Amino acid sequence: MFNFRDVGGYPGHDGRTVRWGRLYRSDSLHRVDETDRAAFAALGVRTVIDLRRPSEVARDGRVPAYDGLAYRNIHPEHRSWAEQMYDPETSLAHFLVERYVELATTGAAGLGEAVGLIADADNAPAVVHCVAGKDRTGIVCALTLSVLGVSDADIAADYALSSESSARFSAWLAASRPEAEDPPAPFLSSPAEAIGLFLDALRDRHGSIEGYLRHAGMTDAQFAALRAHLLA
Repeated sequence: MFNFRDVGGYPGHDGRTVRWGRLYRSDSLHRVDETDRAAFAALGVRTVIDLRRPSEVARDGRVPAYDGLAYRNIHPEHRSWAEQMYDPETSLAHFLVERYVELATTGAAGLGEAVGLIADADNAPAVVHCVAGKDRTGIVCALTLSVLGVSDADIAADYALSSESSARFSAWLAASRPEAEDPPAPFLSSPAEAIGLFLDALRDRHGSIEGYLRHAGMTDAQFAALRAHLLA
């Protein structure tokens, strides 16, 4: 894996801080094997939230079914990016924002369900992941952190860390599968401005990130639960 990390440590509401060891984000966990088992178990993960399409799960597999580990596959409905080619002459950040806003529109129920699972303390520690751990996962983490009162600047910095993991993934891919084509730029880049523009777009449409998540099915009780167990 190349993009597994804790999202704790950021300043949130009322001078509190996002707790460490409660929410992790990652690229696909299907690569977890016996070599990783002890390290994975040491994190105490209770819940894996897999945001991949069912076809992606069928193609690559899922996290091992360890005892005591709950697994949820939630696919926020959206068009395949293969249907929307990126023009290298245009802004990559704006291309990503358009894809994210579209996903948030068609996949609202899935995003609301995913953040709702994170809100339940009984599911923690939780790991949320997709394929690369930057787009679908980045959206869910950005929504979660925003509700916790984390600044857009810190959310953008967290999102942008995925560019480093993409570089590691590209190096691994080139070494292990030299015949493979390089992934397109949108699959590898996480420009910080993209996630801020995305959050602004949701605020323009729904008044606030909480307003969007209420539209996506979350309740006041879930917002309170999220803050209660993820802020210290």
